[in-house]
Amino acid sequence: MTINVVVAADHTPGRPKLVVGIVVDQLRSDYLDYLRDLFGEKGFRRLMENGVYVKDLELNADIKDPVAATALLYSGAYPKTNGIPAKEIYSPTLSKGVLPLEDKGSMGNFTQESLSPAGLRVSTISDEIAIDGAGFNSVYAISPDAQQALIMAGHAGNCGVWINDADGQWSSTAYYRDFPQFLSHRNRTMPLRQRLDTLRWVPALPTERYPGISLIRKSEGFRHSFGKADRDIFKRFKTSAPVNTEVTDVAIHALRDLSLGKHRDAVDMLSVGYTAAPFDSPKGDAGELELEDTYVRLDSQIARLLEEVDRQVGLSNSVIFLTSTGYYNDATITDPKYRIPTGDVTLRRIESLLNSYLSAKYGNGDYVKRVHGNQVYLDRQALEARGAKWETAGNEARDFIIRMSGISDARTLSDILSDPSPTGALLRNSIDPKTSGDIFLTYTPGWNVVDDNGYPTISIPQRTSTPPTPFLLLAPGIKPQTIMTPVDATAIAPTITSTIHIRAPNGAGDRPIVFQK
Repeated sequence: MTINVVVAADHTPGRPKLVVGIVVDQLRSDYLDYLRDLFGEKGFRRLMENGVYVKDLELNADIKDPVAATALLYSGAYPKTNGIPAKEIYSPTLSKGVLPLEDKGSMGNFTQESLSPAGLRVSTISDEIAIDGAGFNSVYAISPDAQQALIMAGHAGNCGVWINDADGQWSSTAYYRDFPQFLSHRNRTMPLRQRLDTLRWVPALPTERYPGISLIRKSEGFRHSFGKADRDIFKRFKTSAPVNTEVTDVAIHALRDLSLGKHRDAVDMLSVGYTAAPFDSPKGDAGELELEDTYVRLDSQIARLLEEVDRQVGLSNSVIFLTSTGYYNDATITDPKYRIPTGDVTLRRIESLLNSYLSAKYGNGDYVKRVHGNQVYLDRQALEARGAKWETAGNEARDFIIRMSGISDARTLSDILSDPSPTGALLRNSIDPKTSGDIFLTYTPGWNVVDDNGYPTISIPQRTSTPPTPFLLLAPGIKPQTIMTPVDATAIAPTITSTIHIRAPNGAGDRPIVFQK
């Protein structure tokens, strides 16, 4: 059972000058504890030992990407309310996957992408801070990912910036009127595309210091580069430890150039997106050593960021929170020699078999629009034109799919909406009925889901384990404390706004963590 906890405070502090929000993709509490001895004093350990350390933040939703997770964390609302169930959703009208924050009416700055936060249906921490400042404060967000940057900047923020996949430029959208001048200068004078091919990622520490690594792997070490011949060079860079250094460089520049934390009585906000995800090596040879090195390097970047906050504003005048996206994507396919039960389940094959089944019952036709991720989109009009009752056809399709190899469960939208069990609640929290499919699939753990709807084909190993997710809070007046009791992630947004004495986001569905005076 998830509960909110009471944290002791020395006194009621005044309002801070700056809020710094840090979201780290796939950061794990167990790795923070496991690697603690490798960290310095001013990064993770400063937050873990001097602030509140919640070891088990529960998202209570089946969310597998940083976009949907950040929307939940910053709004305090689940996808059915905030409108962001995943980084990509299927559009039956366009017959393809689209970004939930795609906005053809918003031109890009230093990018061809057309995006805006308009698709986010509710307000966020950033929005409420911007509204409270009444135009006298500044709210910025920096992330490698475009949609995460937009969610963290919010509707009312000054600007959200990201690294675009096409040429590595720091980019934004014309939705925001403010694009930092220092980023325009950075794009012109030191573009990432001219620096990447000289970058080499090697272990930051002697390999013998990394725990739990085989002697062979330690002796081999690793050396990753980002050559221009790799057409996914910028996407790859954005999943690597070195991208965190690039993000910190920009964040420090923002603190210095944008006068954050120096707007009289108004509260400013800077949001930063980092990654602790397993590295997507083009050779598929990245492993545990790279992951541990990512944590070590990230620790130094957080230390750099906090030191700059202290220099520019003072940590005593700031609220710092750090959390994770609450999932872990171990994309490693287990070698067959270990004889773990496995197999491939292919999205287009599911679509073809289901359509053949429905054609046998209702006559030849195209009854399945798409199998997208774990959702099946049926063509309601095509079925009803053949005299099929919608609910009956959906149940028949569900019962057929669940017999397929690699599928452990299948539920219709009606099944999910009417299921009072904890599993039903988890699924309801994970979807947006306005954009969802008609049938939801649960794939068998150990199997590989092969997404062959686009190019290149992607194979995704299935795991159901959920890693422990940290939430760290450093704020004036709050005593250091480690909390083992699970805390619902929807409490984070109202907790941050309560800490700085402003209203919670309008869709926040939980009460804040209470700080005892």
